[in-house]
Amino acid sequence: MIPDVLAEHAIRIPDRTAYVFLNEDGEETVSITYRELYARALAVAGELSRRCAPGDRAMLAFPQNLDFIVGFFGCLYAQVVAVPVNPPRRSRVQDATRGIAEDCEAAAVLTSAAMVEKLRSALDYPGGPSHWLAVDEMVEDETGFEPPVSSAETLAFLQYTSGSTAAPKGVMVSHGNLAANEEMIRYAFGHDEKSTVVGWAPFFHDQGLIGNVLQPLYVGAKSILMSPAAFIRRPLLWLRTISRYRAHTSGGPNFAFDACVEHAAKSGIPELDLSCWKVAFNGAEPIRPETLRRFAETFAPSGFDEGTLYPCYGLAEATLIVTGSRKGRGPRIAEVDAGELGRRRFAEVPGGRPLVGSGLVLPGEEVRIVDPDTRRSCPDDRIGEIWVSGPHVAQGYWKRPDTTAETLRAICDGDSGRTYLRTGDLGVLADSELFVVGRLKDLLIIRGRNHYPQDIEQTVQEAHPALRPGCGAAFTVAGENGEKLVVVQEIRREHRMEADPLDVSGAIRAAVLAEHELAIGELVLTMPGRLPKTSSGKIMRAAARKRYLDGEFEPWTRPHREEGAVQP
Repeated sequence: MIPDVLAEHAIRIPDRTAYVFLNEDGEETVSITYRELYARALAVAGELSRRCAPGDRAMLAFPQNLDFIVGFFGCLYAQVVAVPVNPPRRSRVQDATRGIAEDCEAAAVLTSAAMVEKLRSALDYPGGPSHWLAVDEMVEDETGFEPPVSSAETLAFLQYTSGSTAAPKGVMVSHGNLAANEEMIRYAFGHDEKSTVVGWAPFFHDQGLIGNVLQPLYVGAKSILMSPAAFIRRPLLWLRTISRYRAHTSGGPNFAFDACVEHAAKSGIPELDLSCWKVAFNGAEPIRPETLRRFAETFAPSGFDEGTLYPCYGLAEATLIVTGSRKGRGPRIAEVDAGELGRRRFAEVPGGRPLVGSGLVLPGEEVRIVDPDTRRSCPDDRIGEIWVSGPHVAQGYWKRPDTTAETLRAICDGDSGRTYLRTGDLGVLADSELFVVGRLKDLLIIRGRNHYPQDIEQTVQEAHPALRPGCGAAFTVAGENGEKLVVVQEIRREHRMEADPLDVSGAIRAAVLAEHELAIGELVLTMPGRLPKTSSGKIMRAAARKRYLDGEFEPWTRPHREEGAVQP
C-alpha cells in the first residue's frame, strides 16, 4: 500500500528529496525529504485520529503547495478518507466545493492557516465540518502515534469527477485500487527511482495527484512541482523546468502542448535541452495529430524526440490510467474513412481522417469494446463503448449505489464471471491499439447520421486563424425540423479587434458544410474564457448547451461595427 511505501522510503532513502516546489519565476521555494514528509504526515495523522474516526471524510483545500501532500498522507495514515477539492480563488469558495462538502459529509477540513476562516464561513451549514486543521502550523507529533494497517479494501480517498458530462460524483478509490494503478503507470512509463517527474496539474485532479504526486513517490523518484497558474502564465517555464531538472516524465492535455508552440512563435524558444525527456504523456480526448506534429517540429531543435510523445487514456473511475503507448515508440496515427466512422465502423483508408491511438492495454486489466445497447462484445472493426475490468477499477460512487451498479458493475452478455466499468467513451481496438473516438453522451445524431462533436469542433477551429484551438463546443438542440446543430466558438484575444465576424462565420459555415455535409443551425462566436471547462481543460458540452439555451453567450462583435454581430 502507498502509506507503506513512504514508510519504507523514510528508512531506506531518508535524505533523498521527494518534492521540490517552484514559484512563477522558476525559483525553488520549498523542498522536503522522504524522512521529513513521513514525520510531518504522522503529526497530521495523530491529530486527525484524536478528532475523527476511521472512515470519516476530511476535505483537503490547499493552494498548490507542500501542505496538501502532507495532509493527504496524514489522512492515509489515520485512515480518514481524503477528499481533495478546488481551493478558494480570489477569496471566493466555489459552489462546487460546498456541494462536495455536503455530499461527502465532511467531518474535518485540512487547509492552510490563512484559509481557515474563509472556508469556515463558506461551509457554515447545519451538519457541516466540525474540525479545522491548519497543516502548516502543525509540529512533529510527540505522542508516538502508530498508524493502523490499511488493507487493499480500505477506502483511501474520494476523487470527485470533473463533471464534463454530468454533476460531479465522488469516486471511491481504495488502497488496493491505488497500488494497482501506480504499478500500471510504473510499468507503462518505464519508471524507476531515477525517473524525475515535472508536473503542474492541480492536485485535486487525478492526473495531478496520482500521476505527478504519488507515482514518483511510488518509485522513490523526485517530483518537481509548479502551480497551474504558473503554467498558464508562462507555458515555456514548464519546458525550462524539464530541461533544468533533466526530467524523464511530464505531460498534459492538448492545450498544454499547443500553448508552448504559440508562446514559442511569439517570443522565441529559450535555451533548452529536452533530450532527457522520455515520456511526454498526453491524455486528451481526443488527442489531436496536429498538436503532436507542431510540438515535435517546434522543439526538435531543442533536442525533443518525436518518439517521446506518449498518448494515453484514463479516467477517475479507473483510478487514472487505462491504456498507454510504448515508451519511445511515439504515437500511432490511423487514417480512417470518416463516413464509416459515422456508422460506427473503423475502416483505415489512405488519406482518411487522422485518429491518434491512445496506447495499449496494460497488464492486469481487461478492456473490451461493447455495444452499449445489447451489452455484447463488438466485432473487431466496430466502434462501441469502452469497458474496463481490473483491480484498479474503483469501488463505486459515494452514496450512489444505483449509479455504481450501472456504471462500475456492468456485466457483458455471455460473461457472468467478471464485472466492468462502463467508461461512457466510444472507441475501438485495432491491432491492440485503443482509439478513442468520442463520448457516448455527446454523440450527435442529425438526420439519422452519427457525428462526433470533436470532429466538427476541430473543423471549425481550423477554418480561420482568429479561432481559439480547443475552445469550441458543438451540440444539438430541438429545431422545427428535428435536431439542429449549434456551434459556440471562442475568438483569439489578439484577433478580437481586427478580424471581421462575417468573414469568420462564413469560413466556419463553409468548412463544416464541405467536411461534414452539415449546415450549422446557429453559430455563436464569443470572447475567450466563456466556454465552461473542467479542471483538466475538457469542454463541458452539456454545460455549454445549457448556457446557450439560457441565452448566456453574448455574441462577439467588433467595436464600431454593429453589422458585424453574428446573429442566429
